[in-house]
Amino acid sequence: MAISTVCKEKHILLYQHIDKISYLQIQQRQPCYGIQSDSHPTMHVLMSLLYDVTGLYTPVQGEITSLDAGNIDDILNNAGVALVNFYADWCRFSQMLHPIFEEASNVVREEFPEATQVVFARVDCDQHTDIAQRYRISKYPTLKLFRNGMMMKREYRGQRSVTAIADFIRQQQVDPISEIQNLEEFSKIDRTRRTIIGYFEQKNSDNYHTYEKVANILRDDCVFMAAFGEVSKPERFSGDNVIYKPIGESVPDMVYLGSLTNFDLIYAWAQDKCVPLVREITFENGEELTEEGIPFLILFHQKDDTDSLEKFQHEVARQLISEKGSINFLHADCDKFRHPLLHIQKTPADCPVIAIDSFRHMYVFPDFADLSVPGKLRQFVLDLHSGKLHREFHHGPDPTDSTPGQQEENKEAASSPPESSFQKLAPSETRYTILRDRDEL
Repeated sequence: MAISTVCKEKHILLYQHIDKISYLQIQQRQPCYGIQSDSHPTMHVLMSLLYDVTGLYTPVQGEITSLDAGNIDDILNNAGVALVNFYADWCRFSQMLHPIFEEASNVVREEFPEATQVVFARVDCDQHTDIAQRYRISKYPTLKLFRNGMMMKREYRGQRSVTAIADFIRQQQVDPISEIQNLEEFSKIDRTRRTIIGYFEQKNSDNYHTYEKVANILRDDCVFMAAFGEVSKPERFSGDNVIYKPIGESVPDMVYLGSLTNFDLIYAWAQDKCVPLVREITFENGEELTEEGIPFLILFHQKDDTDSLEKFQHEVARQLISEKGSINFLHADCDKFRHPLLHIQKTPADCPVIAIDSFRHMYVFPDFADLSVPGKLRQFVLDLHSGKLHREFHHGPDPTDSTPGQQEENKEAASSPPESSFQKLAPSETRYTILRDRDEL
């Protein structure tokens, strides 16, 4: 038994070292050495040691499920959590990831042995182009997370190592719902975060299981809490109940009025509350937002300038709700994003500043004071989509917008717009084979 334990510990240490080499190869854009002992001097030593420990070296095959059009829906729908590797055999980054992904599945399987609790799967995107298109795969390898068949918006973008991938899956298994044990806890709820609270008679109920599914999907966007039995009784005057507590002490709660067993209804309601129309862009989520592939409308503001943010949020909701699918509404900390501001010849002292980044050029909204002018912000966005902003930067204001005497002056005013700054946050070609080839405005 002791020998077995020693062997297992040495296996773990060896694979952690192998992970480090594989990750460095990816970062340094070196050819994939795989696990061939004669391809890399350090790998040769490791494989020799592995031979000494086990008596022979046999690559461990992970329990990876290959997905195709015939089985993908059934397998993903029945998996509590599924991590799917979308790859191409010719992609060197995909080749590097294969042994790491397989060993990560082995590590996770030991901790979560139930077959449908955690599933590691893969899709050969060359063989199954229909699946790649269905999930909008634009780079290889892409690791997508699914819960009960639903693809999560945030994919895995962490370090490509056994340890990091296994830790990521462990985090997904943590219950996202905090149970409220007594009435005093209600007064301690953090009102600086979006919070949803469910009040249920009992935990083992269809109502709570539906709530649990919603919480698992939106765990990164809201705080989820639940109370049961006597603790929840004051809020269950008409049966089980779910409420949303917005940010702010004085903001009133919102009650969910639909069926608690209808997943689609409660998920749509919760998503509307948890995912703000105007999101904050940070260096942590920049790659993810950039990969959504639609231009940014950004408010640059000082961190403590909540008034400007509230005005921007109000006008976006009032003027641009119909443009939600064609442009991302974002706000950014002026001090953290000094570089994009310099691109448009601004500094944090000029904030608040509104700009569009089309991933090719940046365009500045003329005057923040005009934000509340009816239709002004909307026209700014429509001018991007029509190409007018691009034309005017290169050729001056459109002739239709000028008097004849101004047209000569307009020619002199023509210039080239600043290049995109946020495009630099897109997925790196030192980590992925990029497939995207867009013609941006």
